[in-house]
Amino acid sequence: MGVRGGRSHPPTLIRLVERTLREECRINRGEKILVAASGGSDSTALLHTLSILAPKMGFTLAAHGVDHGLRSEAEGELDLAEAHAGRLGVPFERTVVSCVPGGNLQARARELRREALERAALSSGAARIATAHHADDRAETVLIRLLHGASPRALAVLPASDGHWIRPLLRARKADVIAHVRRHCLDYASDPSNENRRFLRVRVRMELLPLLKDLSPGIVDHLTALADEMSSAPLAELMDAAGRPVRLRRAQAAELRRAFGLGRAVTIRMSGGRELAVYPAASKNAPSDGRTPPPSEKKGGAKPRKSG
Repeated sequence: MGVRGGRSHPPTLIRLVERTLREECRINRGEKILVAASGGSDSTALLHTLSILAPKMGFTLAAHGVDHGLRSEAEGELDLAEAHAGRLGVPFERTVVSCVPGGNLQARARELRREALERAALSSGAARIATAHHADDRAETVLIRLLHGASPRALAVLPASDGHWIRPLLRARKADVIAHVRRHCLDYASDPSNENRRFLRVRVRMELLPLLKDLSPGIVDHLTALADEMSSAPLAELMDAAGRPVRLRRAQAAELRRAFGLGRAVTIRMSGGRELAVYPAASKNAPSDGRTPPPSEKKGGAKPRKSG
């Protein structure tokens, strides 16, 4: 996704999700996606957007909600999610789990939800499980990891695709989600625990992130770019034909990551007139010896540096 401030007409949520599904999640025709549905604005927008894209991209959908047994309102919120799924023609099921109040509540609830969704995907024959994490969620998670003293590699949080787990909203902002539900007049529920400041994530969302936005309006984009760089560090560290390390700028690393997600080779223009041709490992155009030849002897080809 490009620089948001330079667009007079930024892409819609539907366009952002379609691009993420194609370029990063690499959804195949005929696949079934299980959507984690809570009745909140994010999952409501996700299910609606995927239902629009499903006929075009050739996948099918099911939805599943998890009631942690912590709030009496949760049943009604899942009723709202089920009604929404019904209007879209998407099958909906739910699981009730028991999450005992106590320490580390949110982490334990997330683990129970994850286990329930894994079982539901297996039962429904879904190849992928889609959650409604967006860019603001990812920025919050990076900040939480930093507050906990995480290592640089631990900042590679919430990728768009992680095994059979996918996050189609990851290149969208919370504002994109809200704009979508308002534009399409979608009803959704609000979870009061999302405003309870005894949880660290809520304090990061309501106190720390607004302060950082005041100091640096592009902080969410900066934090998500950092997560991207940490998750794709091997791609961003290249060796030229002479065995010299090549450091890529952020935009070049993003271009390389996008091309590799599509399984395509890419030529990157460097300073001094050099052009680095880089091939993904599965590219049928890659040389048989695994090296990338200098294209027309233009001061060096490139190959990904092997980790370890």
